[in-house]
Amino acid sequence: EEEMAEAIKFAHEAIKVQCEAQVKLAEAFGKKETREYEPEAEDEELAKKINDLVYDKTYEVAKAGSSKQERSAAFSEIKDEVISSFSEEEQVELGKLIHKYIAKSQKNAIRDLTLNEGLRLDGRKTTEIRPIWCEVDYLPSTHGSSIFTRGETQALATVTLGTSREANVIDMPSFEGEEKFYLHYNFPPFSTGEARPLRGTSRREVGHGNLAQRALKGMIPSDCPYTVRVVSEVLESNGSSSMATVCAGTMAIMDAGVQMKKPVSGIAMGLISDGDKYAVLSDILGDEDHLGDMDFKVTGTADGITACQMDIKIKGLSYEILVNALQQAREGRLHILSKLTDTISSPNADVKGHAPKMITKRIPNDLIGAFIGPGGKTIQELQKETGTTIVINEDPVTEEGVVEILGTNQTGIDAVIAKIEAMLFKPEKGSVYEVKVIKMLDFGAVVEYTEAPGNEVLLHVSELAWERTDNVSDVVKLGDILDVKYFGIDPKTRKEKVSRKAILPKPEGWEDRPKRDNNNRGNSNHKGRDNRKPRHERKND
Repeated sequence: EEEMAEAIKFAHEAIKVQCEAQVKLAEAFGKKETREYEPEAEDEELAKKINDLVYDKTYEVAKAGSSKQERSAAFSEIKDEVISSFSEEEQVELGKLIHKYIAKSQKNAIRDLTLNEGLRLDGRKTTEIRPIWCEVDYLPSTHGSSIFTRGETQALATVTLGTSREANVIDMPSFEGEEKFYLHYNFPPFSTGEARPLRGTSRREVGHGNLAQRALKGMIPSDCPYTVRVVSEVLESNGSSSMATVCAGTMAIMDAGVQMKKPVSGIAMGLISDGDKYAVLSDILGDEDHLGDMDFKVTGTADGITACQMDIKIKGLSYEILVNALQQAREGRLHILSKLTDTISSPNADVKGHAPKMITKRIPNDLIGAFIGPGGKTIQELQKETGTTIVINEDPVTEEGVVEILGTNQTGIDAVIAKIEAMLFKPEKGSVYEVKVIKMLDFGAVVEYTEAPGNEVLLHVSELAWERTDNVSDVVKLGDILDVKYFGIDPKTRKEKVSRKAILPKPEGWEDRPKRDNNNRGNSNHKGRDNRKPRHERKND
């Protein structure tokens, strides 16, 4: 909080320089003539009359600490009673002024109640937080979910986990890239008791969603393999719905098994001021936001602030009020945070059984093409066989292939991992490996390494046994498991060579066949090139 206050002070000094430049620019080019307009009509006598009719009654209703619906109905009754005290002609002539003075008197009564007695519309003191109720795993079929209720504000958050293919693509003039964590905030009309059609996402929803996203984004670990999407549905609203979204989002992320660094809570602060008198309000209502002088939203962990946003309706704000608001917000945040951690103290150790599990593997760049296959045939067949989703990206630094395996069936995920490990398997020269016969040929048997299924090599008929082998099936059968020794690349065939007989004892009395000496042909009756006569002698013969 102290660092935040200092940061705001520092920014304030920087803004002063900009303001000074604007003033100098205006002085250099002169001021434009201001247009004259007819001022708004005023009637002091009417204002006093309405204030006498409205103020005391409104004060008593506000002091009663009733619910939003009861309070709204009582205020509407006072308004209708005052309007009905005027004749139809007066209502037609002074209708706008009557409504204006009623609203002004009600506003003054509510503000005075807080400044004079420290009481608020729902009966709370300035530092009190509304009752909180929350629950996780509220929607069992989602990857993660939670519901957060504070007073008459309620938010339902859900989390969906995906691969990098589901990342949110950002294409703006100032930035191009992808977001692997993003949050959508929905504020349907029924949350405030209204019945109207949905006309698409509003600027308010974009702004509130952006604030909640910034509040949570810093607590998502950088090595999180998932793309995480949080959706908040505001089911009921009476102030601070964006902060309810932060709280519900925190619990839903932890419920989904995402290893969040620290839980985050949020609170909306308000201000009512009149000269030297002021009151900072914790956890403001919708009416307090409308009637107050400030809406200051603060989110953070137990150790510090992750995001803040301030809307001020008065000309300026002293640093004293700012510091007090930050400190009071901290107390409120920590109280709310304790309610969240009482519900779910730490992220779940793993994702839910029906949620996709993400495993990341790396393969050399030269194996990416082989893994994908011609036209994607290999990877598509592998996805179909295993019931998984496989995404391959290239690491821009190491140029390695980053393979993302997403699936709900652990058996399928294990099959993909086995395929990758088989590709990466490199036998060591001189080592003995267990193999399985998968194909019989006239000149040998095709075997695969049991620790790397799919990695095949030919076991030549001459390497099956020390004795002469006429038929491969005399020694091994299809499906047999045996041990072989790896000799590396055979210089003659330029292919990998394995041998079974190399690890078998030689038969008793076995003698190795002498190596053939190509340079010395022995006492052959055939004459070599060196024994031939010169060409002219041969011609004479």
